[in-house]
Amino acid sequence: MIAIKMMMRGRGRWALMMLLVITSGTIAAAADYVVQHDVMVKMRDGVQLATDVYRPAVDDKPVEEALPVILSRTPYNKAGGKTMGAYYATHGYVFVVQDTRGRYGSEGVWHMLTDDGPDGVDCAAWIGNQSWSNGKIGMIGTSYFGGTQHAMALARAPELTTVIPVDAMANMGRQSIRNAGAFELRFWNWIFLNAGRGSRAGQDPGTASELKELADQRFAYLENMPTRRGMTPLSLSPEYEDWLISAMEHGPNDEFWAQNNIVDAPEKYKDIPVYLVSGWYDSWGGNNTATFMALTPAIKGPVYMIMGPWIHNQQSGYAHGQVNFGKEAAMANQWAWRQEWYDHWMKGIDNSVGKADPFKTPVRIFVMGTGDGSKDEKGRLRHGGFWRNELEWPLARTEYTDFYLQPDGGLSTSLPQTDQATTRYDFDPKNPVPNIGGNISSADGIMVAGAWNQKGGKHIWNFKAPIPLSARPDVIVFQSEPLEEDLEVTGEIEVRLFASSSAVDTDFTAKLIDVYPPSSDWPGGFDLNIGDGIVRARFRESLQKEVMMTPGETYEFTIKLYPTSNVFKKGHRIRVDISSSNFPRFDVNPNTGEPLNRHRMTKVAQQTLYHDSTRPSRIILPVIPASKP
Repeated sequence: MIAIKMMMRGRGRWALMMLLVITSGTIAAAADYVVQHDVMVKMRDGVQLATDVYRPAVDDKPVEEALPVILSRTPYNKAGGKTMGAYYATHGYVFVVQDTRGRYGSEGVWHMLTDDGPDGVDCAAWIGNQSWSNGKIGMIGTSYFGGTQHAMALARAPELTTVIPVDAMANMGRQSIRNAGAFELRFWNWIFLNAGRGSRAGQDPGTASELKELADQRFAYLENMPTRRGMTPLSLSPEYEDWLISAMEHGPNDEFWAQNNIVDAPEKYKDIPVYLVSGWYDSWGGNNTATFMALTPAIKGPVYMIMGPWIHNQQSGYAHGQVNFGKEAAMANQWAWRQEWYDHWMKGIDNSVGKADPFKTPVRIFVMGTGDGSKDEKGRLRHGGFWRNELEWPLARTEYTDFYLQPDGGLSTSLPQTDQATTRYDFDPKNPVPNIGGNISSADGIMVAGAWNQKGGKHIWNFKAPIPLSARPDVIVFQSEPLEEDLEVTGEIEVRLFASSSAVDTDFTAKLIDVYPPSSDWPGGFDLNIGDGIVRARFRESLQKEVMMTPGETYEFTIKLYPTSNVFKKGHRIRVDISSSNFPRFDVNPNTGEPLNRHRMTKVAQQTLYHDSTRPSRIILPVIPASKP
């Protein structure tokens, strides 16, 4: 072992300035912390999960003091926890990181989160019985292993003291994996990539090679959907194939999606302090606000929430996609701000929690859109924004305002003056509308995430021509006149759409866009995506039950967009795009009414939108009144 380090005293017992360590073997020492690798922790059914334990040390010897524990349970290889482990073990905590069941060094068969409640309870019990533990556990992790925090809280592990779920998997049958009945193909992508990474099947070199080829050919598989059971090399990794095909075939929000369904069962959640973190452009942003709204009245908590202008797992960044939000948008030092929370709730330290940012109030949001709209040094739009503290979500002062789709393609707060106004278009499943940015994670090559000009180019594999998305005949645009003053939109957003179809089942999509006027930096303007959503017609009445349509009959559809906070500046236009696909963000509806993911045929659907006084299609915007001087 070679260790080069510089130490200083900090507010906590241990503080680290710089550490370089080269180690080998099961137990590694770094003078100020030691690591025990590959401890196999037995679960109630005998399956053993691979676990690493990082402990504070003095002169290469672990301290004897029983300390609070920071726990991370991850499907992405516990070896990736070295940075976290070093930080917390040198700041007065024991850090434990564990491969979840069936992943990397752990035994057992992987299932999507369903084992992580009981496994988390068993892991916590093991931690509680160790001499180095004082019986208090705080959890850490993002995305899937943010979801393992929710799973453990729903299982009410006695030792669990607090959680900080970041971009965490929750409410999967509502607006994340299933989104109003449609399937988010980022999870198709996740399975294609991870079936051979860290899986049981991936341990065999020959099988791993086949699964890598599967992953490398994802674009070809996307063009040959649906993915069918047993018909691709994915069958070499059966638990991954089984989950994916089952998930793509199962639409209703029922017991299949019960794990981490906080919205429908918040009373199951353990009453502990919770800090929810996500972004306006993250795939779990809508779930984060939904979880906050569900938990706040259900537990004493307290429950805190922060929402930045971020994409998935990028809280330390300030430019996402094609847009720069300003350096103040970044959350600096990802481990230190979490430590402040842990210190307060696990050590009883009177610090900034409840007193100063980012913990001053229960809600902290980044209000986007107050930049000057120029082009930065890397060619990105300066959209800007600022942080603001709030007491609740949605904001109590919200003025929900209907902006009606007008017969001439306009968008205004005035009800249409005619009782007959329609727009018709064809939706061809073989030529779906391409996705350009948005609330995306696990895209890994098949999509771009975040804020983008709604224009094609080389960065969009299925829309390479540099033309605006609005040029497509199946993208129906409704936009306001240039705004006479700034308008802040902050909160949850819905589109109420009156429509009919020639099909018994189809999709309708909606996208909210901040339209920049032409400028010297952007001669063609900039069509900035703010949020989007979808509804699968067979789930228009309920997420629990499929009901087909009668062709030609008019229905009112509710399309829930992702939440946001954005200032539409004076001179900008508010725009709503209506269509029937957004690919590969969502799977494409074949319009045939066949069972989900089992179709072999497609039909072109003739869609009719109604936007008149008797069928007032509209977007309901949560307008925040301007502050009085």
